Amino acid sequence: MADVTHYPSEMELYLNKSSIFKLFFILVMVLNSVVIGPLWASSEPVSEKADPASQFNIWKVALKDDMKLQGASPELVDQIVKSLTYIPRVIKLDRHQPEGRMTHETYLTKVIPPSKVKKAREQYLLNSDKLATAAELTGVPAHYIVALWGKETNFGTITGNYSVPSALATLAFDGRRASFFRRELMAAVKILAQGHIKLEDMKGSWAGAMGNCQFMPTSFLQFAVDANNDGKKDIWSDKDDIFASMGNYLSRYGWDKSQTWGRQVKLTKPFAEYSIGKKHRQPLTNWQSLGVRRMNGSDLPSADISGYLIAPGGEKGRIYMVYPNFDIIMKWNRSHYFATGVGFLADRIIYPPIK
Repeated sequence: MADVTHYPSEMELYLNKSSIFKLFFILVMVLNSVVIGPLWASSEPVSEKADPASQFNIWKVALKDDMKLQGASPELVDQIVKSLTYIPRVIKLDRHQPEGRMTHETYLTKVIPPSKVKKAREQYLLNSDKLATAAELTGVPAHYIVALWGKETNFGTITGNYSVPSALATLAFDGRRASFFRRELMAAVKILAQGHIKLEDMKGSWAGAMGNCQFMPTSFLQFAVDANNDGKKDIWSDKDDIFASMGNYLSRYGWDKSQTWGRQVKLTKPFAEYSIGKKHRQPLTNWQSLGVRRMNGSDLPSADISGYLIAPGGEKGRIYMVYPNFDIIMKWNRSHYFATGVGFLADRIIYPPIK
């Protein structure tokens, strides 16, 4: 995310032309701040004003009525509001998200190295019973669930240690995306009211993504599953629920267990002669006639399925033919890097590495 840049307003440009008017305007602003309140309170993130933590502590009290509407008891509401803390680090991370500079090839070879493939296979075997249950329940093959788990949280080892309610409240208070994060905060309150997790254990990323699945609270309410019928949807520590919830997300969007996600392909004609992208989806028989082949040079599958070409690494990078299941992975994370990474890892969990 690019840094937030301040552009001068017409008023600021005018003030620069007149020092007398500037002094007068400053006097008016001082009086206004004392008697009336900030004149432009809604025009900039609150966190950029003086002493945001003190303002946050006043602001958070007004959340109580909305929290009660989520089914939280007065006692729970008081506990949540008391726990909410302004986190400057969250604002800094939101403002300065790194721009992606990694190439697709680097992403596949360094983010998903052989050591990660090895660990994915180990986790696939170690959790085979729970994964089989999740696959039966959701219709999503276990190796895709493990691949998602590995990509999102490195198999549950990197889930975030921020208080989800405080992180969401900080972002809602900040104002840049206030409506979105306030909605997520209220969804988090509903999860607490339903008793799925204790307040002190509701941990996640700085942006509020929670547990092993890294669900935002609204996604939790839509897709989390109580797979072992213990009365809780625990995506933080219960693998039955974690695996079933991940599978349920893909299943609800229409995952077809009879199909794969896609495959790397070889083009037999110059790259410029091919149409790239989702709007050019067509049957595999058409792509076969256009000279698209498997990486070993053999024909494409004769299955009755449509696909389209993507080139995440550009003309000289890897080219993929992707199918409807790929679009469903993209629902999870709208990045070709992420979606091809999940497919890349899933294939290597159950197949030997391609040489």
